[in-house]
Amino acid sequence: RIKLFLFAFLLLGGITVSCFDDQDDNPASENDIKRFIWNGLNLYYLYLNDVPDLADDRFSGTGELDAFSNTFDSPEDWFYQLIAPQDRFSWIVSDYIALEQSFSGVTLHNGMDFGITYAPNDTDVIGFVKYVLPGSNAQANGVQRGMIFNAVDGTTLTVNNFQTLLSSETYTIDLAELNGIDVNPTGTSITLTKAEFTENPIYIADTFDVNGTTVGYLMYNQFTGDFDDQLNSAFANFQAAGVSDFILDLRYNSGGSVTSAINLSSMITGQFNGDIFTTEQWNHKLQEDLFIYEQQNGVEILTNRFTNVMGNGSAINSLNLNRVYILTTSNSASASELVISALTPYIDVIQIGSTTTGKYQASVTLYDSSNFSRDNVNPGHTYAMQPLVLKEVNAAGFTDYDDGLTPDPQFILNENLTDFGVLGDQNEPLLARAIQHISGLGFAPENVAPEFAAEPFYHSDSSNPISNKMFIDKELPEFIFQNLHQ
Repeated sequence: RIKLFLFAFLLLGGITVSCFDDQDDNPASENDIKRFIWNGLNLYYLYLNDVPDLADDRFSGTGELDAFSNTFDSPEDWFYQLIAPQDRFSWIVSDYIALEQSFSGVTLHNGMDFGITYAPNDTDVIGFVKYVLPGSNAQANGVQRGMIFNAVDGTTLTVNNFQTLLSSETYTIDLAELNGIDVNPTGTSITLTKAEFTENPIYIADTFDVNGTTVGYLMYNQFTGDFDDQLNSAFANFQAAGVSDFILDLRYNSGGSVTSAINLSSMITGQFNGDIFTTEQWNHKLQEDLFIYEQQNGVEILTNRFTNVMGNGSAINSLNLNRVYILTTSNSASASELVISALTPYIDVIQIGSTTTGKYQASVTLYDSSNFSRDNVNPGHTYAMQPLVLKEVNAAGFTDYDDGLTPDPQFILNENLTDFGVLGDQNEPLLARAIQHISGLGFAPENVAPEFAAEPFYHSDSSNPISNKMFIDKELPEFIFQNLHQ
């Protein structure tokens, strides 16, 4: 049985490289890998109808399939030949072992979460610090939110070199400051070193008194199932404090577990237990098969619902709110967008900030095995692929938000390169806007001047394999795999 994922790989613990020490003794041929790619996409791929080379009758047999796939130099080239033009998010990796070791929540990180953007002069490329992880190397070395850097190891940043410069395990950032629209080096440098680090996604959980109203504030930076119990405990504290308004800060949350998204949405509400959270739309072959299977067996596969219990059976601590404020940026993706979309048919969702990424499709991690699961995987190679397989649809039938989710005009506010503020401080601009509305003062009409808007074209977590992805554990019935093309 295959575990399905919305933009993430299966989180597996205890995986060791030693299990694969003998791979070189029986290496898989490139044809084996390319057949695995075609078979998996032919069964699962969401945009199957848009790729003629994935049609059931495209090849008469493996010989013809091999002959055609061998006109492509590598498994990667073959995979992307089979991906539809509108697909921005499917991908393949050649080493799932290294990836799995990071899915336990431990990554190589120096603790500086940053964005890369053009300076206000539209010429220079700069980095800016979004936040710093507690207990990290960056915190120990004095890195602070809002710092700007324009060079790494003495080399000025460009659109062509920044990823290479910042990929090293140790590098030095050269700080700068804005003088009007221009960038001036300060002469100060900070050396940072990456190390194994586990990030708690619950970055801030706090309450404020706003004119006698208790307001809860949660900055939540990744939908990580391993921390769902801590998330539930945070909501127990919100309950005990009598929170009647709630601000959910997802500005830097690029996605993660859909189970966590359901749990979080159920914690904010609570009055919709058992109601539809989302439904799923697969490719035409699987959608029909799964629908018939549901009807014949009286089970639900295509529907996700609000819940009142955690996976371990403990009760969810719910606030039963009819309104929530959600702070967003272009870094808010997938599971973050899912929370906004799924809550909107039920309660008043006030989105504050800037437009989100626009990721509503689901992907699945496919391994080279008889049912594409991690069990009994082909030991001859370590390729795995992550194709889009379904779309998430909210209870009102809304999906396909390719351009992201945008706040109403009066709630649009970009982060400011010259005034980031302190996260969790009531004067921080995005949080202040939400508090201003809760207090009944409405919104000031001014916004950030476009040239000073901190809207990056690259986020530091973009290199993280679980960035911009969301996953849900689900098992497909065995009959799906009985007639696979071989």
